[in-house]
Amino acid sequence: MTDTLRPVEQALPDVAPAASGSPQKLKRSIGIVGGTLLTLSCVTPASTLFVVVPDLFSSLGTATALTIAIGSLLCIAVAFCYSELGTLIPSAGGEYAMVSTMAGRLAGWLVFVLSLLVVMIVPPVIAMGTADYLAPIVHLNPSMAGAGVMLLATLAGLLDLRANAWITGVFLVLEVIAAAVVAVLGFTHSQRGLGSLTSMQVAGSGGHTDTVTAMLVVSGLAIALFITQGFSTAVYLSEELENPRRNVARTVLATLAISTVIILVPVVAITMGASDLSTLTGGDISSMVTAWSNSAVGTFVSLCVALAIINAGIVMVIQNSRVLFASARDKAWPEPINQSLSRLGRFGSPWVATLLVGVPGALLCFVNLDTLYGVTGVSVTAMYLLVAVAALLARRGQHRHTPAWRMPLWPAMPVLLIAVLAYILSQQEMTYLVWTGGITAVATLYWAFYLRPRRESRWLVSIPEDVQA
Repeated sequence: MTDTLRPVEQALPDVAPAASGSPQKLKRSIGIVGGTLLTLSCVTPASTLFVVVPDLFSSLGTATALTIAIGSLLCIAVAFCYSELGTLIPSAGGEYAMVSTMAGRLAGWLVFVLSLLVVMIVPPVIAMGTADYLAPIVHLNPSMAGAGVMLLATLAGLLDLRANAWITGVFLVLEVIAAAVVAVLGFTHSQRGLGSLTSMQVAGSGGHTDTVTAMLVVSGLAIALFITQGFSTAVYLSEELENPRRNVARTVLATLAISTVIILVPVVAITMGASDLSTLTGGDISSMVTAWSNSAVGTFVSLCVALAIINAGIVMVIQNSRVLFASARDKAWPEPINQSLSRLGRFGSPWVATLLVGVPGALLCFVNLDTLYGVTGVSVTAMYLLVAVAALLARRGQHRHTPAWRMPLWPAMPVLLIAVLAYILSQQEMTYLVWTGGITAVATLYWAFYLRPRRESRWLVSIPEDVQA
């Protein structure tokens, strides 16, 4: 992690937008190790394993590992798209900057709205799991505990990014240890063989065993994509990564590989080690760990997971504040809002944007969790689809000769990804499609009546000029 502590040669940006109107720039202060630590922490493998995966166990049973494996394979194609686009368009705007540049401003605006949904919903979804894993020490209301985590993460997000790389690095080690303990215990207490991973069974009502259909697996892929979704953080941090042309792709692909292993191996172990199908479907991983070992080990794992959730909150707030910062810099809002959101504090962080991510995130901890899961799954899938469309257009015109990391099997890779993601989207519950579609429709109206008539002064997607080759 020494590369996260190198002296920064650039002067710290002013705390207010430049009077000349030139776009604010984030400082390049982290290398590939620091970027990978921050990105891995945003994927937050252990908290995802303990908070999100149990929901899959409840609906997919023994097919959970298979579904996550398929989702991870799809994410390879998604990561290729992010890697190529992220090195072509290294902007804190992430997906919306890439799609705006390649597929047009309206497409970029819709991706921004989808990404904003994701970045606002995912942190509270993870944060609400804190109470369950602090239970061995103190009993808390899940919503109150989640709100507290979001506020704590907001305070940490106001600090210098290099300091946060150290904080998240320490927490990341603890959550990897927790995942490793679960994997070892699950494999050493195996109740069934590897064949159970494809047995497609889930415990039904009345003690009956139900079959997991192929359609249920396809429907679960939206959540499976969400499980490793955080690898895109490398693109959001591209303005702060040294040598982005090289390090963005390395960080994206390395993070996806590491996080898949950290999540999938314990899921396989849990599937094989659960005492019966009903226990597996219940998804209470902490109870399983205690049953395999003792209460002390169970408490240790639970506390590691609680720290991992706090870690995830810190990194997600950091990432998400950059999205709002970039949107203000690109003139997405009325001028007073743009000036506030693009304001940088003494540590170089966009402090107003950080508060506007963290405080509403605390309030979302009091919204129904199933609704948050559903809307997030639809939003992530739709966002990936539009990114794949942008990747299909990434080698036309002037971009054909721009120095960048290039994905293998282009254009077959993005074409296949578009088809698969469109099908997955069609299999999601109508309620969540309507919620996401309604929000997108409102955003389209904002585009039509405010942004489009002011195209010369609004939604001017900018790319930093100091990109290193």
